[in-house]
Amino acid sequence: MHIDRFEIRVPEEALDDLRRRLRATRWANATPSPAWQQGADSAWLRELVAYWTDEYDWRAAERALNRLPQFMAEVGGAGGAGAQRVHFVHRRGAGPKPYPLVITHGWPGSFVEFHALLDRLCDPAAFGADPAEAFDVVVPSLPGFAFSPAPGAPGTSAFQIADLWAALMRGLGYERFGAQGGDLGAGVSIALAARHSPAVEGIHLNFLPSSYEPAIDAAQAPLTEAEQAYLREKTDWAALEGGYAHMHSTKPQTAAAALNDSPAGLAAWIGEKFRAWSDCDGDIERRFSKDTLLTDLSLYWFTGSIGTSMQMYWENRLQPFRFAAGQRVAPPVAFARFPKEINHPPRSWLERVFDVTQWTDMPRGGHFAAMEEPDLLAADIRRFFKRFRE
Repeated sequence: MHIDRFEIRVPEEALDDLRRRLRATRWANATPSPAWQQGADSAWLRELVAYWTDEYDWRAAERALNRLPQFMAEVGGAGGAGAQRVHFVHRRGAGPKPYPLVITHGWPGSFVEFHALLDRLCDPAAFGADPAEAFDVVVPSLPGFAFSPAPGAPGTSAFQIADLWAALMRGLGYERFGAQGGDLGAGVSIALAARHSPAVEGIHLNFLPSSYEPAIDAAQAPLTEAEQAYLREKTDWAALEGGYAHMHSTKPQTAAAALNDSPAGLAAWIGEKFRAWSDCDGDIERRFSKDTLLTDLSLYWFTGSIGTSMQMYWENRLQPFRFAAGQRVAPPVAFARFPKEINHPPRSWLERVFDVTQWTDMPRGGHFAAMEEPDLLAADIRRFFKRFRE
């Protein structure tokens, strides 16, 4: 597997173009309504766009990102997945025998979600934890996200990405490893466990994909009251909050034409999700500074990857996580359930397919757990993977 060092270098003309577009924003008209009731609040959006235009320092963010050990590899996936160039962070642990872990991001995130989490996992002694619990962490960018090019042909869902990740980890010299993920990354981690159990010792999740569907035997194992309540909640949430996902999974290129052309539109589409899905009590900057949000937004903008990132929803819709009667996933699973996450499955729902050996109800935090509560998430990950260390 050929690997090259990678450094982010956004051309100055791309920065000039971004500022020009931001200054030329054509603001939408709207009937007055309570803030955030119908989506991104216009006053908040204008403030963010003004900051992005005149105060945000991409070059400082770029320097910080380039302190991460980044690489680009040509990865050939198993199980029919073709070769794919993959951008990834590979940070070695500061400990006697770091445990290998691949962490996968989701949408509207990127590899930058895990900066604080990497500190805590790779150098636990700096945070008062046992140095023997250090990890070697690999954080790949999903195909079509940030610096990983889009797949060259249709058909790359979480399952094919799992094949790529297994090949990447093997190419890095890790014959056995663990996996962690939330959002789309949870799906990739599940697919890794389902398709590569000889190599994947266990998976840690902080989200359950909405397409996860175990076979139900109404006679032997009918739905519990908690499971029925969860399925109702999921349906209600999809009806009121799931419009973005329906668009991504059915007409992603229609939305991409607008979002790839307007940085203000991109900020509205993504920024609203950081507010709605986090444990921020309606005040987005309680959890995410403008600079943090704009670094993520800028990655989507400079790489032109919003359309290709949404494409994964299309592919996952065509290859959902449906399990046949009696089908089990062998590697053990840990689940960290954060209170402001967008869904809250009961343990029994996962246990219909998975061997759930660790379950944690977190005291706070939401969908972006690695950014919101890195200490809680890191401690839970360390606790679960401790069993696999020699």
